[in-house]
Amino acid sequence: MCDVKNRKKSIKIRAGIIGCGKIAQVRHIPEYLANEQVQLVGYYDRNFKRAEELAERYGGKAYPDYHSLLAEEGIDAVSVCTANHLHAEIANAALRAGKHVLCEKPMAVTMEECEAMVRTAKEMCRCLMIGQNQRFAKAHKKAKALLAEGAIGELLSFRTTFGHAGPETWSINQTGKDLWFFDEKAAGMGVMGDLGIHKTDLIQYLTGQRIREVTAKLATLDKKDDQGRRIKVDDQAICIYTLEGGAVGTMTASWAYYGQEDNSTILYGTRGIMRIYDSPDYSIRIFRDGETVSYDLDRMQTNDCQTASGVIDEFVDCLFTRREASVSGEDALYAMKAVFAAIESSRSGQAVTIL
Repeated sequence: MCDVKNRKKSIKIRAGIIGCGKIAQVRHIPEYLANEQVQLVGYYDRNFKRAEELAERYGGKAYPDYHSLLAEEGIDAVSVCTANHLHAEIANAALRAGKHVLCEKPMAVTMEECEAMVRTAKEMCRCLMIGQNQRFAKAHKKAKALLAEGAIGELLSFRTTFGHAGPETWSINQTGKDLWFFDEKAAGMGVMGDLGIHKTDLIQYLTGQRIREVTAKLATLDKKDDQGRRIKVDDQAICIYTLEGGAVGTMTASWAYYGQEDNSTILYGTRGIMRIYDSPDYSIRIFRDGETVSYDLDRMQTNDCQTASGVIDEFVDCLFTRREASVSGEDALYAMKAVFAAIESSRSGQAVTIL
């Protein structure tokens, strides 16, 4: 990272929150508060009263608009936790104001917006990190190492899934089906951008390979808005990914899994199978040569069971150590390319090659 100040550990990062909804209140704010190197100093939300309540509860100041928050010289970094269609606009404004940016996923709603965010970060020599948190799960870190060590031989295929009953309970207002996730303009995309982006990024992280070809079907199977109308964004996404090394597998994302949440990944190799987060007792199981090797490392974070994601700690540490974030904006482009390729493939009915 270019000219990021080499802060002493005794000096705190002064952080602001832009968008004070559920993701901010359940993950960003608690994780900032748990990090001794951070001081929360600013809040903006289109519901000004909500921002005021958080400022009173945790300390800091509520701002009437995000521009005034970004104009505050006493703020070093911001979390962008708004609806998807505002990510690029606010992230670019924050970077140009000299702030470091942690932006929630999906990065933005068009590839052009994503690329513009990366350019702005480079121009301003500021950190841009995207909150793709599955990389930080203990079992995923261990699985990546095991795969690299040849624990199941050469990767041949994979199946990765992220499905639950939908984002209805994720609204801070608890208004059921009247939420921005179902609004085509605000969300830009449906479950593919909400859950699919996580598993798309994960398979590239685990394997160290880029996705080179995508065949996908995105559909709206069940979800309806508060007026009883079928939503205009996808609630189901099924993708076939071909990796640059030749392995072929599937990625499924769903808001219509009405039962236990599925956040599993299964890797099939020339020597065995690795199953990740598909057992209630073990986070990784390897089946090879007639034996089973199990690892009990952690449990996957779910909407009903919130644990520290590791995203905030990574963001803060990269600012102090002057290194690039492990999910930098530039790195996140590769997952976003696959997401947009999936959308294009579903529309055209054709496989899409990613160059």
